[in-house]
Amino acid sequence: MSDEFVKMFKHKTGYEIVEPAHMELAEPSIRDAFQSCVEQDAQRVVISPFFLSPGRHWNQDIPSLSAEAAKEHPGVSYIVTAPLGLHELLVDVVNDRIKHCLKHISGDAEECSVYAGTGKCRLYNS
Repeated sequence: MSDEFVKMFKHKTGYEIVEPAHMELAEPSIRDAFQSCVEQDAQRVVISPFFLSPGRHWNQDIPSLSAEAAKEHPGVSYIVTAPLGLHELLVDVVNDRIKHCLKHISGDAEECSVYAGTGKCRLYNS
């Protein structure tokens, strides 16, 4: 999903250099993504965590991993942005998901791309 998000983000924002990165358990790593940005002539790397709120990863892990990656590229600056946090547009995203799922269970829409093929977007009875 991160590759699809990167494509959408690049298209919508016009940023030429956008790379996905992961802290652990998946590739590419922050180090690899940082390297890729530099190889594409980035002079500044913006690390934008895809988290709802600040926590240990945002406070410690990501800054530490970013600093380690930056050491290999003297002269390239970087910044770690705030997590998504409480943002008015997140309300719209959540509401859009809710409306789509309700349409799906009433037969008025296909499964969304997140649930497609899983059969999990259905009404459960207790």
